[in-house]
Amino acid sequence: MSLLLFLLVSGVVLGLAYRWMGRYLARYFQLDASAPVPAHTQRDGLDYEPAKASYLLPQHFSAIAAAGPVVGPILAATAFGWLPSWIWIIVGAILIGGVHDVATLIASVRHGARSIAEVVRRYMNRRSYLLFLAFIWVSLIYVIIAFADVTAGTFVQKATAAGDAAPGPAVATSSILYLLLSVVMGLCVRFAKLGEGLAKLIFLPLVLGAILVGPLLPFDLAALTGAARPQMVWDFVLLGYCFFAALAPVWLLLQPRGALGGYFLYVIIIVGVLGIAIGSLNGSLSIQAPAVSPGHFFTFSGSAAPMIPVLFITIACGACSGFHSIVASGTTSKQLANETDTKPVAYGGMLLESFFACISLATVMILAKPTGRPDLTYADGIGVFMNQATFGLVPVGLARQFGLLCFATFVFDTLDACTRLARYVLMEFTGWKSRPGLYAATLLSVGVPALVLAMPPATLDGNPVPLWRVFWGLFGSSNQLLAALGLLGVTVWLARRGRTPWLTLGPTLFMLVMTIWSLGLTLWQRGALLQAGTAQPAHRMEFGVAAVLVGMALWLVAEAALLAWRRPAPAAAVPAQT
Repeated sequence: MSLLLFLLVSGVVLGLAYRWMGRYLARYFQLDASAPVPAHTQRDGLDYEPAKASYLLPQHFSAIAAAGPVVGPILAATAFGWLPSWIWIIVGAILIGGVHDVATLIASVRHGARSIAEVVRRYMNRRSYLLFLAFIWVSLIYVIIAFADVTAGTFVQKATAAGDAAPGPAVATSSILYLLLSVVMGLCVRFAKLGEGLAKLIFLPLVLGAILVGPLLPFDLAALTGAARPQMVWDFVLLGYCFFAALAPVWLLLQPRGALGGYFLYVIIIVGVLGIAIGSLNGSLSIQAPAVSPGHFFTFSGSAAPMIPVLFITIACGACSGFHSIVASGTTSKQLANETDTKPVAYGGMLLESFFACISLATVMILAKPTGRPDLTYADGIGVFMNQATFGLVPVGLARQFGLLCFATFVFDTLDACTRLARYVLMEFTGWKSRPGLYAATLLSVGVPALVLAMPPATLDGNPVPLWRVFWGLFGSSNQLLAALGLLGVTVWLARRGRTPWLTLGPTLFMLVMTIWSLGLTLWQRGALLQAGTAQPAHRMEFGVAAVLVGMALWLVAEAALLAWRRPAPAAAVPAQT
């Protein structure tokens, strides 16, 4: 298969799925353009405000598609080969991830734009609701841990043998300038009444200028501090950023940074498509990576994990992600102008993210020997694609710098959103409503990741392993288990409203089996280390958290089994079609 054929098949299959599967989902959930929706019935100009699908889709897409559809596909393709990774990305998005996103969005809309946890409370019980909130918080904490550390690793990497090809300190400078420009843009829009269109026209070129300035003024934190573990120092700096970003007014940082970051997503897709097409047609790009890596499907091969079930938790965003349900029921449901917009926003957004993941997968496919470093692999691939798309006008080194800044930008999107959402969830769980409670919830949401990232680095075969890589399996498992539990809540809702919920029950069972199976492997592996007395602190934490996640998931499943079909359905909070 050629790289161009890979891209064409991906686009065509996803396009056909949007047309046919999207139409079927609209009929199954009985989407009604005339039905009242919270964006109109509760309109307040602050949180509840109707938005056209053409405006809401890019906002929703930029919120769900951060670093996940970059890191997961690259790690999976390196470990298992690009073919099984590609199949899961396409099939998972069409039949599981898209169903999950549509179901959780419409469930939230039909319950006053409440969170999916509130839907669980309404159709199960308060105990299930609190358990679900706790599970969401733990999942968000793991997102913060994984993406803070992978960004810190990007900032401390050395220059490559090719010269000044985007060393870490240069990327750090460009990233800092990008955040400062976002703040200045927010201030200009807020106080100088600068129009959003004009603001983007001014500040997007300035961000490109920040990419050029980075190599000239590299910010080398290791040299400044003399720290033995500069990556850990960057971890703490990034968590400090998360603390203030989660407390800052949304107009100051979140909205302008999201607006600028959203354009990076579209630029990357355009660059990827043009670069792959031109490079394939002129013969300079071809598939080099193996389609399937040697290993075992169901058993360990040395230190290599089995493809099944680990593939399904390594690639989360891009195929199926529980984080999407938090976004869908947190902000998107409050802006959906009518129910029929669920198809382009939720299902279309999921398929668009799947295509974005395919471009990330292509950055691995052009390498004969993938390194497994998602940030470097992604930057190298985007650098090649941009060089091809511009017919060599943009040097590969500069394009690589752009790729690394895009990667850091996607991670900032995730860290901003997750820290703010973790604060919301913790305040809801504890009942803290005061300003001290706001600060305490935010501090806990970054303090727990700080304690984890302060652990000594783990080793594998005598070599140090970054903490983000150690915990990626747990991040993927918790995120995918969150998707399964979100689907479980929707399944209970449908069943108790008199519907046969087979469409959501299948994906629920599949994700439950794969994630609990994966967590069971983690318990078995780390338990063996504990028994042998060779477990490191990170391994002990993995074992404990995996045991807690399995226990919480099984508890919620048991609650659903006991309550779903035994108790009569409560009266709907709002007019609710099912």
